[in-house]
Amino acid sequence: MISFLQTILPIIIYFLLIILLIVGIILGVRSIQTLGKINKVVDDVNDKVQSLNGFFNLIDFTTDKIVSITDRVVEGVSGLIGRVFKHRHSKKSEEEE
Repeated sequence: MISFLQTILPIIIYFLLIILLIVGIILGVRSIQTLGKINKVVDDVNDKVQSLNGFFNLIDFTTDKIVSITDRVVEGVSGLIGRVFKHRHSKKSEEEE
């Protein structure tokens, strides 16, 4: 019985290792093919994003100009309000003296 196991078990183990090696090779080849497809998709997405860069730059430029204009308007209005209150405050100070 022991001699039977000593001869059969190594054969079974070698057979299973060969099957495991074949499955590993198949999985490796499939993963390489999948990575190739993923690389093509990433390149396609990258090309599409690059084509939209001009549009995004235009939006960025426009928002910068709008912010600049609104900042000037806010500064003007706050300066005007500040002058009005300063003028009123100086009139009250003169009346109190």
